Amino acid sequence: MKIEGASAVVTGGGSGLGAATARLLAQRGAIVHVFDRNHEAAEAVAGEIGGVALAGDVTDEADVSAALDAANAAGDGLRILVNCAGVGVASRILGKAGTMPLADFETVIRVNLIGSFNMLRLAAERMALLPERGDKARGVIVNTASVAAFEGQIGQAAYAASKGGIVSMALPAARELARFGIRVNTIAPGIFLTPLLHNLPEEAQQSLAAAIPYPSRLGDPAEFADAVRFVIENQYINGEVIRLDGAIRMQPK
Repeated sequence: MKIEGASAVVTGGGSGLGAATARLLAQRGAIVHVFDRNHEAAEAVAGEIGGVALAGDVTDEADVSAALDAANAAGDGLRILVNCAGVGVASRILGKAGTMPLADFETVIRVNLIGSFNMLRLAAERMALLPERGDKARGVIVNTASVAAFEGQIGQAAYAASKGGIVSMALPAARELARFGIRVNTIAPGIFLTPLLHNLPEEAQQSLAAAIPYPSRLGDPAEFADAVRFVIENQYINGEVIRLDGAIRMQPK
């Protein structure tokens, strides 16, 4: 799908992978709506790229509907959704303080998996009503999983389960939405230099990078954004999960 002139929503667009994606889509001529629960962060990125800041919670239907309606009123309607919003809580099932609180598990599942599905279903509802573009296309949705979906580490039971759900959702969602001309794909990033890792000591960052076969460095969020661009523009990619990880396979811990 052509990015120039398309209305796009990027969740978690106030920082990290989402911010990088918002920047690249704007550079390519999209009308970018930066959707983040941190309104100040959304405003900062939107102001930088000439986009629109939208504050809200991906799990809240009213928040999501308002954001998608705003995006759907721009350009020729909502054409692109990129789900980058997510949380990661490291917690062992059986830790020194006892069992993992069920509320912690539920929070990660709710934000990462249910939040992504909530965005997907409500975006698809709007995309399905839009006029067809070339190749009978109406829209494209890109979800963000993680290599933890395949090699979850100790302490990542909740996170790996949430991202595994996103991986499993790609193909059935793509198959179901195909008749509307809506593609669904997922990118599973490895270890990227996001704000969370920026706070780690340099020695710790180098240790993580050394485990990556090639290139032996942390991923650049701009590389994730470029993968999103490729998935959006290549009309034949559908129902896929793309690992973006420098060939790393995570160890148990």
